[in-house]
Amino acid sequence: MKKANKGAVDELRPEYKRSDFGEFVRGKYVERLQARSNVVVLDPEVADLFPNAAAVNAALRSLAEIAKRAGTRRSRSR
Repeated sequence: MKKANKGAVDELRPEYKRSDFGEFVRGKYVERLQARSNVVVLDPEVADLFPNAAAVNAALRSLAEIAKRAGTRRSRSR
């Protein structure tokens, strides 16, 4: 049997003071995160084709190798 969920209490513990934390700023690090993030979100229909991240990486590596080979086989007759 699960314990009843106590509602979130919006109070600090007695040992903390609000003045110890300074001013809260929403989204303070969002620009830095966006600039350094390498997260790619797949469309749901594409994500359903792969069981895990390793499968996605393997498929992308194969595709990159194919693209690399196709780019090096340029015809010399112009």
